[in-house]
Amino acid sequence: RVTTDALASLQSDTVHIRNICIIAHVDHGKTTLSDSLVSSNGIISDRLAGKIRYLDNTEEEQLRGITMKSSAISLLYEGPLTPQEKKGRSDDETVPYLINLVDSPGHVDFSFDVSTAVRLCDGALVLIDVIEGVCAQTNAVLRQAWHEGIRPCLVINKIDRLIYELQFTPLEAYRHICRIVEQANVIISSMIRADILEEQNEIDASELLDDDGDETESRERQWMFSPTRGNVLFASAYDGWAFSIGYFAAYYSKKLDVPQGVLRQGLWGDNYFHAKTKKIRTTPWTSNSVPMFVALILEPLWAVYKAFEDPVDSAEALPPLRQLTKVHYFTT
Repeated sequence: RVTTDALASLQSDTVHIRNICIIAHVDHGKTTLSDSLVSSNGIISDRLAGKIRYLDNTEEEQLRGITMKSSAISLLYEGPLTPQEKKGRSDDETVPYLINLVDSPGHVDFSFDVSTAVRLCDGALVLIDVIEGVCAQTNAVLRQAWHEGIRPCLVINKIDRLIYELQFTPLEAYRHICRIVEQANVIISSMIRADILEEQNEIDASELLDDDGDETESRERQWMFSPTRGNVLFASAYDGWAFSIGYFAAYYSKKLDVPQGVLRQGLWGDNYFHAKTKKIRTTPWTSNSVPMFVALILEPLWAVYKAFEDPVDSAEALPPLRQLTKVHYFTT
């Protein structure tokens, strides 16, 4: 359990303080994610995450089962060194960060609370239910983050629902997730174009035609969501796990003897890996080839979940789970 003294000691170190809000459409998993993050500091049991609704601290919120007012909590996080701190130090070193986490309402009736939370924060986690996809309030919170200059991180939540409810294959799930990322990027792209047109509305039309394309591409590279850039996470807040492309790139880099940067780029999109030659290309090697994201991430994840349905295979499937997620409390 993280002590209050440990948190208090970080309050004067402003370089390592971050204010982060969680914003999303109603019932997309904000409070469950908050519970999981709170449990990481030992404040509540991880078994209670998603059930206790720790940051819903009014009686009405508990009774109605929705967040009606923004609430915050300070958490300790061991994060990477800042660029200035990296000089002469190992890339594996970490430094403690004080994270002021703000859980905001998802219902449209409480959108004023979301606006307040976004203005207070350095960054935002935008949750999307993988089955429901981009909803009306998702669009609204993305626009709020954009207008406040906050670069959001997309969290595609409830991945487990694709397995248990829709019963998708890993390849079907991948195509479905791609569409969700594209939907979010359409919103970002529309805001970028609107801002550029507004800025250039007094510029000569010929200049606008020449410069608009380059400016749009430049801003899209900075703001668009892409797992290869590290601004898209895949999660099941209820089951207490999340990952980025970068984690698996680091894991497989050692196993496959392929540079981490190459894997990071290859693990998203229609890229196919040949194990013997260790080459990646954009066309399938065989008729049965699947994209690297499917073969190296989703298929092992599906196998882990299926292992819990079939006790006979559990003993074989659980050891890889410990390696991939660093979770040690499962028993065979």
